[in-house]
Amino acid sequence: MKRFSTLLILGASATVLAACATGPDYVHPGAPGGDSGAFVSSASPAFSQEAPPADWWRLFDDSSLDGLVRQALEANKDVAVAQANLAQVRASLSETRAGRLPSTTASAGAARARTQNPVDGAFSEGDSFSAGFDMSYEVDLFGRVSRSVEAARADTDAAAAALEATRVSVAAETARAYADACSAGSQIEIASRTLKLQQETYDLTSRQLQVGAGSAMDVASAAALVETTRSAIPTLEASRASALFRLAVLTGRPPADAPEIAKLCKTVPQVASAIPVGDGASMLKRRPDVRQAERELAAATARIGVATASLYPSVTLGGNISTRAAKAGDLGDDFTFNLGPLISWNFPNIAVAKARIAQSGAAADGALARFEKANLTALQEAETALSQYARELERRQTLTRARDQSALAAKLARQRYDAGVDSFLQVLDAERTLANLDAQLAQSQALVATYQVSVFKALAGGWDEQAA
Repeated sequence: MKRFSTLLILGASATVLAACATGPDYVHPGAPGGDSGAFVSSASPAFSQEAPPADWWRLFDDSSLDGLVRQALEANKDVAVAQANLAQVRASLSETRAGRLPSTTASAGAARARTQNPVDGAFSEGDSFSAGFDMSYEVDLFGRVSRSVEAARADTDAAAAALEATRVSVAAETARAYADACSAGSQIEIASRTLKLQQETYDLTSRQLQVGAGSAMDVASAAALVETTRSAIPTLEASRASALFRLAVLTGRPPADAPEIAKLCKTVPQVASAIPVGDGASMLKRRPDVRQAERELAAATARIGVATASLYPSVTLGGNISTRAAKAGDLGDDFTFNLGPLISWNFPNIAVAKARIAQSGAAADGALARFEKANLTALQEAETALSQYARELERRQTLTRARDQSALAAKLARQRYDAGVDSFLQVLDAERTLANLDAQLAQSQALVATYQVSVFKALAGGWDEQAA
């Protein structure tokens, strides 16, 4: 009875130690500053308060873009790397979970030996057969195994979030590269059309000079305008080539194998309707980089418990059974066994254990800071993208009005020149202004598409596995 009471006391003491030795229980810290409401920059009529759809790129209503994003999500190498990392971490989780199970070892052997009798010196030969089975199981009194599993599970969740973040980035960069290629194609077409008109003006002034109705200054000015416009085209072609090379690699192809449909594109994709943006709180829940930081914090917190458990003894239950005989058929007739606990406690290394706890605590503090930064960065990126898009829409509207007025001014200047009212310099100046505004408007169209993609990327586009 006394021995039984002692065991109860020891068991109760172990339970109390376990309760205080496994480190802190993880509690989600929440977004810094509390839940975020509506975005500051979402008051523009360019936005709606609905949540963004999962397949946000379909809002561009461009079947070519839909196909390119689908190809990228299937063939992109960054996505493949993230998938492999997730598979690796999942395998590590399975290995860690196995620590909850007993480990077993089975052995069997057979030997023929020659021995010498120490009394008479005679030699004899004989067979020997043996078999055995060992089993050991760590009693997780202080939470080392459970906290290790908890940390491994959080690592797996973090790797899954990293995969989602990669998919979000790949989809956004594919849409951006396609929009850049289309924008460059559009600007090349505008520049070529402008160049053709300016070339016609140059030819006209040249003919007039030949018949004595013009001046060499008019011809030189028209020629300078032609060459200025022509000089912009190589830069635009280089920009289109760069976008096509990026698009090829994003879709898992070599740069030389860029999609033909993007090469021919001359219309910048645009979302014509108001962009659904939701609010800050829902965005933070969607952002995979925020979820990844939160799961890394959970893993770091669990590892404090793993380190804390090393302060206390390790208790292992084990046993084995073995048998030996001169004949294989006699195995089992005579056997030995043992069963009992093994307690080990590394007293000399207590300082090492405390140092590891301090390291784990510092790592958790760093993970918390990274989580808070991820929240703030996500909000900053979303607000910046919304503001840039709304302001660029206003700029595009202003440029459109300016371009229309400039086109009218160029038309009137030509009519007045033909009527002999104004000099040819007025025509050249009006056409130069029109060409400049055409280029600015085309660049603004490109920025609008770029900022639209940035908005969806910052909002994480309502991403989910079904969209993938």
